[in-house]
Amino acid sequence: MAQRVGQKVKLSSIDELLGVPSTEGTVDLDVMTIYPFENHPFKVVDDEKMDELVESIKESGVLTPVLVRPDDEGTYEMISGHRRLHAAKRAGLRKIPAIIKEMTNDDATIAMVNANMQREEILPSEKAFAFKMKMDAIKHQGKQVTGTLFHDATKSNSGDIIGKESGLNRTQVFRYIRLTELIPKLLNMVDEGKLAFLVAVEISYLNHTYQQWLWEYIHENGMIKQEQLMDLRKYREDDSLTQEQMIDILIQNRATPHVRKKITLNERKLNKFFPVYYSQTQIEKIILEMCEEWRRTHESEDE
Repeated sequence: MAQRVGQKVKLSSIDELLGVPSTEGTVDLDVMTIYPFENHPFKVVDDEKMDELVESIKESGVLTPVLVRPDDEGTYEMISGHRRLHAAKRAGLRKIPAIIKEMTNDDATIAMVNANMQREEILPSEKAFAFKMKMDAIKHQGKQVTGTLFHDATKSNSGDIIGKESGLNRTQVFRYIRLTELIPKLLNMVDEGKLAFLVAVEISYLNHTYQQWLWEYIHENGMIKQEQLMDLRKYREDDSLTQEQMIDILIQNRATPHVRKKITLNERKLNKFFPVYYSQTQIEKIILEMCEEWRRTHESEDE
């Protein structure tokens, strides 16, 4: 693969990059001179939608130019348009309309993720690796700009940026990124809908040996609940657990119903939050409304 270009022309914004009209500044490039973006996290598959795209290109050509950046060997790295390029090759095209832009590595990564996140259907694994790549690029840009940003501050800021641009909150962004710590077998199960998202996030904190054992357990038993994993948290930094012990923990937690403990609200403690003239019914209504708001917030985070 050709060498990726370093610092050349600094784009004023990614919006400027992706906002170039499709009929302006385009050139026809040989399809064989364009190679995929390095570690491209979005899959290009020959499914029904790809077949439709191929037929459309055979009939009308590639209507929207791909976006590429030049390297120093006369070839081009794809930024946006991997599916169009694949379909064009299948349709027998030798050239494809393209917009050529000089970009830094960080700008190219952010542009690639932003463009591909516009797809209608994105797998959890694609979103996970895309968010991670974009976060690393934003953090790197921040360090270049200030030279003094602390790691935690940069991580926090980048999580907020990605979340805002993706319609998610920071917690959701970091949960997706946790999926990149899963072994491929488990990550495939998430994509296939065979492993719940939050269960997968919980598993991601365990080492790969434990993850392999969990995959075997799920493969044999069909499913696993998040409650079964709670007792495994103590082994996140501990590799002393045996496979037999893990299975015992999973079976025990599966067989033991989780009964909610009775909660009693102390009237004396509650009184300091409410005026003395509030009735018990009014207080109860306010507490329930607060609980409902808490539930909606956490449901949003868990999506």
